[in-house]
Amino acid sequence: MQFFGIDAVIRIICHMMFIYVSFWAMQSIRLEQFFKTHQTSQVRLLIVLFSIVIGYTVSSFFLEFLALCRNLFIVFFP
Repeated sequence: MQFFGIDAVIRIICHMMFIYVSFWAMQSIRLEQFFKTHQTSQVRLLIVLFSIVIGYTVSSFFLEFLALCRNLFIVFFP
């Protein structure tokens, strides 16, 4: 039962970390020039939503890759 709690905390931290990294990276893209002049709040919301999608996807890939490596390690070194 304690393993599930630790795994959940690790997953939450990993998701939040990758969402923050993708948000940080998205700040360098000048998306405002593709939209109307007075829509900065909508553009910022779009950046936040894209950051969540990208960060969650990358985090899921990273966590799945770690799980597969852990399973391979368990199979070859019992």
